Amino acid sequence: MERLVEATADGSNTLFIPGMNEHYHSVKGALTEAEHIFVNMGFQHSPTASPRILEIGFGTGLNAFLTLVAAEKFRRKTSYCGIELYPLPWETIQKLQYSINPSLHSIHSTSWEEEVQITPYFTLQKIQADFASSSFSFKQTIYPPFDVVYFDAFAPEKQPEMWDSQLFERLYVNMNKGAILTTYCAKGIVRRMLQSVGFIVERLEGPPGGKREILRAIKP
Repeated sequence: MERLVEATADGSNTLFIPGMNEHYHSVKGALTEAEHIFVNMGFQHSPTASPRILEIGFGTGLNAFLTLVAAEKFRRKTSYCGIELYPLPWETIQKLQYSINPSLHSIHSTSWEEEVQITPYFTLQKIQADFASSSFSFKQTIYPPFDVVYFDAFAPEKQPEMWDSQLFERLYVNMNKGAILTTYCAKGIVRRMLQSVGFIVERLEGPPGGKREILRAIKP
């Protein structure tokens, strides 16, 4: 599948898939979006001292990298699990020019399916799997339940199978009490699905210059 590098409004780059007419990140700002929605509203909002994070849609690894940087900054031992069906090669990631920090390369060069300590405060496990498949099981991962979930699948109109109440229920039962799920998608149908499986859902202000609202869901 062809992927093109495109600049976004905050100067950071993203990937565009012509076949889907879809971007990996917001064209209003890839880095700004990732940092606001997932790191600030998810990771930093979690009261857990050593959070276990799950990302649905590992993609370019930008969310993981920014979380690693935050984990080092705040000295929070963080376990991170990313699920991705179509891993991207390092050659593609290099073209995005996210950072010269060697940890970015480490995130992408580590073996899939294995838990690897990238830095003193960040441990990563990447799972190559289809989260929407009925055969998917969290037994594939090393460290559930989770304290934070980054739900970063492609938009519902592009990837409707990922925005399903049964999948949100699967996440719910594999999250600790008080755990947080954040997503860029604030559509009413998504909010109602999250509520239907038991989450308390709040609308939050979106990233600067980007989406007007995002969602944060908490397991009571």
